[in-house]
Amino acid sequence: MKRIETGIEGLFIIEPRVFDDDRGFFLESWHAAKFAAIGLDERFVQDNHSRSARGVLRGLHYQNPHPQGKLMRVVSGSVWDVAVDLRRASPTFGRCFGLELSERNHRMLWVPPGFAHGFLTLEDGTDFLYKCTEPYEPAQEHVLLWNDPALGIDWPLDGMEPILSAKDSRGAPLAACKVFD
Repeated sequence: MKRIETGIEGLFIIEPRVFDDDRGFFLESWHAAKFAAIGLDERFVQDNHSRSARGVLRGLHYQNPHPQGKLMRVVSGSVWDVAVDLRRASPTFGRCFGLELSERNHRMLWVPPGFAHGFLTLEDGTDFLYKCTEPYEPAQEHVLLWNDPALGIDWPLDGMEPILSAKDSRGAPLAACKVFD
């Protein structure tokens, strides 16, 4: 298992050890001791699974109070996954990080509490799984505007309009967000 730094404190990529052969593959998607050895020693309380068509953009979501840490991965298809640092005291406040997560690269992304998170599906039938450190609380959920110019996120839309929920289309710009002190 390999930890890859992103340049934003606490946010990192995980490349699991994958055993491939002519039958398929095997990997450990969670092993508490092995993940703790690379700095992810968390207690997860909720697992989520979403399936989306190509072009669906979900996010950028965060919970405040009771922020969630999230361990992301894709088991079918691919996404462009994005995290935004909303920790006001952080030297990287407002900075974004994005990468492709796919069934082919098997990568995972650890998004610690204090970040907004979202993703754009790049293929039909994409299955996205993630573990959370806090339960979902709808009354505490906030949405950061996915296309806020202050963020400068380069979503790989390739000329298409993203498919958004009503909630996600009404996100607030960074300047108006309830950030973490």
